[in-house]
Amino acid sequence: MKTSLFSLTPVALALLTLTACSPANETPQPKAPDVKSQSESGQTESQRLATFFENSFEDDLKRSPLFQSYLGKKWDYDKWDDISEDEKDARIAIAKNRLKTLENFDTLKLSDQENLSLRLYKLGIERDLANDEFRHHRYIVHQFRAAHTQVPSFLINIHSVKSKEDAVAYIGRLNNVSTYFDQVIDQMKIREKVGVFPPKWAYDQMVDASENVIKGAPFDDSDTPSTLLNDFQNKVNALDIGESEKTTLLTDAKSALTASVKPAYTRFINELEHQKTLSPEGDGVWRLPDGDKWYQNRLNWFTTTDLTAQEVHDIGLENVQRIHNAMRGIMKEVGFEGTLQEFFVFMREDDQFYLPSTPEGRQQYLDDAKQAIDDMREMIPEYFGILPEAPMIVKRVEAFREQSAGKAFYQSPAQDGSRPGIYYANLYDMKAMPTYQLEALAYHEGIPGHHMQRTIAQELDGIPQFQKFLSFTAYTEGWGLYTEELAKDMGFYEDPYSDFGRLAMELWRACRLVVDTGIHAKKWSREKAVNYLVENTPNPEYDAQKAIERYIAMPGQATAYMIGKLKIMELREKAMNELGDNFDWKGFHDEVLKYGPVPLSMLEENIDSWIATQSAM
Repeated sequence: MKTSLFSLTPVALALLTLTACSPANETPQPKAPDVKSQSESGQTESQRLATFFENSFEDDLKRSPLFQSYLGKKWDYDKWDDISEDEKDARIAIAKNRLKTLENFDTLKLSDQENLSLRLYKLGIERDLANDEFRHHRYIVHQFRAAHTQVPSFLINIHSVKSKEDAVAYIGRLNNVSTYFDQVIDQMKIREKVGVFPPKWAYDQMVDASENVIKGAPFDDSDTPSTLLNDFQNKVNALDIGESEKTTLLTDAKSALTASVKPAYTRFINELEHQKTLSPEGDGVWRLPDGDKWYQNRLNWFTTTDLTAQEVHDIGLENVQRIHNAMRGIMKEVGFEGTLQEFFVFMREDDQFYLPSTPEGRQQYLDDAKQAIDDMREMIPEYFGILPEAPMIVKRVEAFREQSAGKAFYQSPAQDGSRPGIYYANLYDMKAMPTYQLEALAYHEGIPGHHMQRTIAQELDGIPQFQKFLSFTAYTEGWGLYTEELAKDMGFYEDPYSDFGRLAMELWRACRLVVDTGIHAKKWSREKAVNYLVENTPNPEYDAQKAIERYIAMPGQATAYMIGKLKIMELREKAMNELGDNFDWKGFHDEVLKYGPVPLSMLEENIDSWIATQSAM
């Protein structure tokens, strides 16, 4: 359920891994784009703005080989992104110059849609510049998402091999892992100087995951190929080329793995072992320099509001109580006698709610998730006018990262249609994937959740490219959580236990508001936060532990879900109350989706405008 790299705006991608210092004096200041008047350029104001958006998006895309690949482009197919300080400084300078350029546009000569796009572009830059104050507060590595797992997951899932040239580029990326990891280690050393470290316990997980990548042939004498070699072999063997060419490619790949990848991972592991000894005690960002200011920045970024940590905490407590009361209604419906906590234990431990930890059991989970999405897909046209075109598949999280990865997440399709959207289910521990939550989880990650919202955004006509990839987590994750309840409005969750699962997942997001602020603002320990989840939700302890570790690694991110969902529900209720019988499900949902991701304040403006328009009809 996490927000992935490819959900970022081009501005944010240009500031990828951005985390504080002003541009270095020696960094050349990029020249601001030349924005001429209509009389000089022969373009209307609308055309000038469109040209600016197009050129800046293209420039940002050229600076990010990873984003190019996510979009299905193969311009720099053998490269990784540059995450050096010089590159970060250059991108900040570009952002500041673009902010000045925006002042040259006459908003009175632009349409409402163009002005909205202009506001979003400006806001994106302002948010990224605000983040730059805390450039080195962001963990450059943590156990859930960092270079050591990014490299194999990217090559396996994003780097397609359709030709010999693609295979050569794959080898090029293997050879360039060495330089990329050197930059990562440089960033780690910068954070060491300013006192920013993940908690001590996170380092062991990162070491284990790194060692998993360099296990097997050609890294050792094993007959079993390593994860990367296995992926490359499979892709090359599927090519329509001669056997000698395949042999040469495999030989070159093995050389790159042993000469570049293994030494890079070894250096990385050594640095992890070193920094583990330096990490201060505690779990939250309060333990970092100016941690309170950094955490408020994270809450502002992820919720797109000015809510304080205490306000977020209180909203969480209020909603935990609300959902607990709704769950007691389910208890009565199924005839369970006992306390809510006893019902949690029953749901957590009874075998009827879990598929076996076998290949057959895991395949059954994937099949059932696909069926739930297929059943939902049939009803979607009754509630949505705008529909996604790109396909979606359900896939198990790969073995090399399943122990450190989250419970479930979604990967957007390539914009050119070369890669489908993917709903990843983590089936490492089947006790963490109860069948009573299967429906809600599938709706959240698939349809009408993330796949629908993100794919529609990519496929929208009439808005600039940058707008399709904006990062407003409260909107995207709020939408995902909203669709879980929408499914009930549509008549799903016929089994009361599945409806309990829906409530359990909403409860999980309400609890996140409590524990995230507890960890990072109230100095809760990891153990206290885990205990809170175990006591207040039906989820197993392992599930709670992995979740808390994620919230520690990504401060503030987990608060976006419930804050966003509550706002969407508030706006829908307002529309229903004011429009009465004239309320239209399709119209409301299309209005939410048709501009791409937006901050919650702008979403409210858009819905208020839609209500006014509908009322006047």
